[in-house]
Amino acid sequence: MLRKLSLAGVGLLSSLMVVSPVTALAASHRSGNAVGSASHYGGKPVSWGGPNMFAQTGYSQTAIHQKIKAAWNQLFHGNKNTQTVYYQMTPTMAYIEDIGNADVRTEGMGYGMMIAVELGHKKAFDSLWNYAKTYMQHKSGPEKYYFSWHTKPNGTVLDTGVAPDGDQWITAALLFASARFGNGGGIYNYKHQARLILHAMWHDSAIGGVNMFSHKYYLPTFSPPGSVGFTDPSYALPAFYRVFAAADPADRVLWDKAYFASQRLLQNAANPKTGLAPDYSTFTGKPYAPSWGPQHKYFEFDAWRAIANANVDAAWFGPKPWEVRYSNTIEKFFNSQGINSYGNNYALNGTELSTSSGHSTGLVAMNASSAIAARQPLKYEFVKSLWNQSIPSGHWRYYDGMLYMLGLLYDSGEFKVWWPTPERHFWFRGYNTWYNDSFGERKAAGFMKGSM
Repeated sequence: MLRKLSLAGVGLLSSLMVVSPVTALAASHRSGNAVGSASHYGGKPVSWGGPNMFAQTGYSQTAIHQKIKAAWNQLFHGNKNTQTVYYQMTPTMAYIEDIGNADVRTEGMGYGMMIAVELGHKKAFDSLWNYAKTYMQHKSGPEKYYFSWHTKPNGTVLDTGVAPDGDQWITAALLFASARFGNGGGIYNYKHQARLILHAMWHDSAIGGVNMFSHKYYLPTFSPPGSVGFTDPSYALPAFYRVFAAADPADRVLWDKAYFASQRLLQNAANPKTGLAPDYSTFTGKPYAPSWGPQHKYFEFDAWRAIANANVDAAWFGPKPWEVRYSNTIEKFFNSQGINSYGNNYALNGTELSTSSGHSTGLVAMNASSAIAARQPLKYEFVKSLWNQSIPSGHWRYYDGMLYMLGLLYDSGEFKVWWPTPERHFWFRGYNTWYNDSFGERKAAGFMKGSM
């Protein structure tokens, strides 16, 4: 399945943090609670983010809030022909459109839902979820509860195949909505809907389908049911697997294994000298080039996101030594290519590809997330580079725009985990919230136990 070939056009284009409920930023951005009504599991939702890299770089909190708000307003409510990627189809249904390819992708729907819940926009969240549930999710058959990876904007399915990145983002967003907004009835019982998807990811083989996650490698496959013999490192989302383990106790052991397997994949897939990872790889991290897409053994458009995947884990659950090394390495490489002029696509040894064109905002945003785990002064230059980007507009605004919006949330510390259970005991380490003690981590010297 030529899932990502159509993205080629994109190139044209510390101190201890207190775990807190709703921030002033999110509260100021909230939209109405129309569409699905909800009730909470009780008490204040438990949430935390990572370091505010923008503030550490010298930007005021007011300026940070204004920048995030401006990006939301343009990408979700701007001019429909040149700015927005969010389209309200009916009063209760909306979609995120890949403008350049005139379709709707689970990847974008997951990003849109996540951005909406992080900023407290329940109506937008419910509208996007309603579209994904109505038009994209398999209601029956061997891929039940998975999502067709793309549709026409009117909801007509273009390909019933599955892209696991989109399914995972949608599921994580549902769990966060459950914690933040509370659960309603029917499709708006977010936690129930998420648990159905989580169970299917490991067990659809029981109904004649193909599991999304390999029981041998504990990693997402590229695209069930057909392309399951390899993976995509940018589909490895370790931070989400900690959340999934808490929400899906029946498969907690599997999610814990996925957490560590995904870290190994991200580490092994990255070239040790450049930090560059391929679009596609074997389950052990070796570059993989399918016959229909030989360029995917290189650092192409999917691979940009691997940088953020490692750093979101560092933000939420503490930076691991490999994440520090990885982030330092990727920064040194892109700095050597010209921090304001590097290209989009490279061989893993650092040779820029002839197909590489432009200096895309999406890659700038993903590189800026490296500042979360990096431990070198250079990281602030990457934060400044993101800050100085314009909000993407025009024909290729979808992918660049979604990654830009996520990048702002990553580097502001506003990309938060909204814990899916009412348990409120955590281990702290430095500025990061460490592992929930229900995972059985051993108490380590220097850790503090916090109760919310």
